[in-house]
Amino acid sequence: MKSIVVNCIKSLFRAELASKLEPIADIECVKIAEEGKRWLSVSENPCFAIRRGGFLPGWYMLELELNYDKAGADATLFIDAGQNYKGATTISLPLRNGKIAKRLLYFPERIKSIRLSPMEASGPFSVEHFRIVRLASWFARDRLAQRLSSMHPEFRGLSKSKVLAKLEYKKKGLGLSWHQFALERYGETFIRRRHDRDYQQWIDRVEDQYQVSATDRKENSTQSGPLISILLPTYNSNISMLKACIDSVLAQTYSNWQLCIADDRSTDPEIWDCLLSYQAQDSRIQLILRDKNGHISVASNSALELAKGEFVTFLDHDDTLSPVALEKVCDAISLNPQVSLVYSDEDKIDEAGLRFDPHFKPSWNPDLLLSQNYISHLAVIRLELVRKLGGFRLGVEGSQDHDLLMRCLPYFNEDNVVHIPKILYHWRAVDGSTAQDGANKEYTEHAGLRAINDYIHSTGLDAEAGLGSVPNSYRVRWALPKPEPMVSLLIPTRDGFDILKPCVDAILSKTDYPNFELLILDNQSRCDKTLQYFKEVSSDHRVKIHQWNHPFNYSSINNFGAEIAVGEVLGLINNDIEPINGDWLREMVSHALRPEIGCVGAKLYYPNNTIQHGGVILGIGGVAGHAHKYFHRNEYGYFSRLQLVQNLSAVTGACLFLRKSIFEKVGGLEEKHLAVAFNDVDLCLKVREAGYQNLWTPYAELYHHESVSRGADNTLTKRRRAQREADYLRSRWGNLLDSDPAYNPNLTLVHEDFSLASV
Repeated sequence: MKSIVVNCIKSLFRAELASKLEPIADIECVKIAEEGKRWLSVSENPCFAIRRGGFLPGWYMLELELNYDKAGADATLFIDAGQNYKGATTISLPLRNGKIAKRLLYFPERIKSIRLSPMEASGPFSVEHFRIVRLASWFARDRLAQRLSSMHPEFRGLSKSKVLAKLEYKKKGLGLSWHQFALERYGETFIRRRHDRDYQQWIDRVEDQYQVSATDRKENSTQSGPLISILLPTYNSNISMLKACIDSVLAQTYSNWQLCIADDRSTDPEIWDCLLSYQAQDSRIQLILRDKNGHISVASNSALELAKGEFVTFLDHDDTLSPVALEKVCDAISLNPQVSLVYSDEDKIDEAGLRFDPHFKPSWNPDLLLSQNYISHLAVIRLELVRKLGGFRLGVEGSQDHDLLMRCLPYFNEDNVVHIPKILYHWRAVDGSTAQDGANKEYTEHAGLRAINDYIHSTGLDAEAGLGSVPNSYRVRWALPKPEPMVSLLIPTRDGFDILKPCVDAILSKTDYPNFELLILDNQSRCDKTLQYFKEVSSDHRVKIHQWNHPFNYSSINNFGAEIAVGEVLGLINNDIEPINGDWLREMVSHALRPEIGCVGAKLYYPNNTIQHGGVILGIGGVAGHAHKYFHRNEYGYFSRLQLVQNLSAVTGACLFLRKSIFEKVGGLEEKHLAVAFNDVDLCLKVREAGYQNLWTPYAELYHHESVSRGADNTLTKRRRAQREADYLRSRWGNLLDSDPAYNPNLTLVHEDFSLASV
């Protein structure tokens, strides 16, 4: 593999770097590894040196594009000022699969050579583009200020001039030059903190802030607050893990709890001895020793009989609670007296006690709950509601907690469900456990499927659930009324024959939904091929051509199209979209017709089958970004979210569906301030403000040749327009752009990959 990659790179670079690029010998790579650098596989991940001639002092722009088989790769540059890489400066560049990544470089002195590691992990790759360009100082400062304004929490939302002024002010007294201080802040926006590599650092820096005084608070704990009953069913438990579990309850900084243990007739007498010993230690521990084995639901109901609290929660016999778990729950209850459900983030813990795989969850997300039990642990529910529903149901063992949440679903809403974005529960991952591998308990998947279908049928919804495309996930198919309602597809275009024809032809030939009109909104086309195509395609009774003879304004064009549309459902479609699966329109319309749903978005790919749109996350890049951008088509994404129907705050207008009545209710798209960009985000937020849930589905798949039709924002005029539109959106929606309820504050607002936030 190495020789192939080297030959590929040398040929690709010849035009731009001539003979400056040389493969480094294996021995040099080994020396780097001995210095502590991250080389996971020298043989499959060669590094390269750019060395002849060097670089003069000043500003440069690094550009790098790789194609590779894993999402989230990072490249590293090693800068040698003349000491043969001893103490070399390292610069990281997060990569975007198939897209050019850029980063400013500043050399305060002449640089002898640069060493490039294309990826920090081993694996096949190819270099499509590599360039280092000399920049004027004013332009480099402008780009630095723009990135800080968009992506650094300390400078977010400031104008570029205010960013530069703040940098000048804050570096005073630190003994740093402007370049040193500014580049440190700039470099912070490129840090990608991985869950597998950097989680312990997150624990040390973030979690310890709210746990550092847990021991002191426990010594001074009070019982002010509701009684919380903890249900703990046990059966042939590992004694050491069981003790760790119970000890984590005894260690709580909040003291008004009740531990309700029901042992399901364990065959090991040592377990009973252990449980009786703990009961004797603390009067808050109550114990039932069942005389016959009944399985998890029966045992949990036995524990439930002991519960006397206002709220009840559930603890597996080998899991542990954070010391502040109940304290944080009670804080949430005190701030939200009407609350019916409180849930937290969680992680896993291995046999050695090492924590890993943190699950930072979104706020209340009912469609995600239909797709996956994302709530899981720690879940705290009003005892009155649990008893009203009859406790745990028999026949759904393995997914009895998901089943309970599904039966509670009609009683939950955004106002009485509270998510605590803190890790309060540690799920034990040992051999054979569901935490280790969901496939270890296949019966849980089928039990969960029964739970969802029973909920659907009991509530009279016209739908049916099946297994999802990833383990322990589900897909709900919503029925369409008969006859199917008319759908109006709005496609603005100006010329663009080469992209418009494949788009329209694919919609007309591949779509199996029978009742739609396709409105081509012509914005002053002049291309002969395009005009001829209009004549040809309009012979299809489903296609109508309408003229919009005004300067380009995406919002205005679509508002015009919505006025003349006759469909009950509107579909905003870019002219560079191509559907893949025939039932894409059925999937979109089936969700758009649900009374609680507003805007519906699709799963969009670049032509190279990487993700262009997996939903919109507010706040990324300063305003909004696309979830899982550049991931490969079949990757699961963060906790499988790239494969699950879910509620999101916003979806892209490149393929966006909603009922015409809702579009009119919120005033359509913003024409005055958002003529080109962010009008889709604004529309989605208006729809959400009106009381509807927005939704993204991975089961409507289309290709998107992004920005082909109108071009990229690569001129000064376009960049200024984009900045004005970003400023308007931030002024209109304020802090919501930094606190997306479909996301989590512990996740990054710099990258689009659900990596950890910088701390």
